[in-house]
Amino acid sequence: MRYMVIVKSTPETEHAKLPDEVMTEMFATMGKYNEELAQAGHMLAGEGLMPSSDGFKLRFDGDDRAVVDGPFTEAKELIAGFWILKFDSREQAVEWLSKAPFGNVPGGFELEVRRVAEDDDHGDAFTPELREQEDRIRQLAKANAAA
Repeated sequence: MRYMVIVKSTPETEHAKLPDEVMTEMFATMGKYNEELAQAGHMLAGEGLMPSSDGFKLRFDGDDRAVVDGPFTEAKELIAGFWILKFDSREQAVEWLSKAPFGNVPGGFELEVRRVAEDDDHGDAFTPELREQEDRIRQLAKANAAA
């Protein structure tokens, strides 16, 4: 089973208020944890994200499109990064993610963990033609990532 782990923002991550030495220590600690995940065969992808001040939202309403530039107001509603991880069970996911190095974050920290939908989760609505299309898309995405 694949899981998307959503790393929630904090005011510090959203506004880059941490001193360089603290950031260096955080990067080193997270790098060690990520290496453990990867060596155990669990990590498929993972990245940190820039603050929302560098981002935008695209709103859809019928044929209308509107771009709303960041920053966005509620840091706790924002995402600072993500992982795509592979585990054999929910319990294994909980076990590994409980070891994530976020215990010393002032005010606490939260990860949102969601299982990635697999082809079989969609039942008969996901026809053989749609499965073939999805396979083609995944192969193209894999080739794009390698390029």
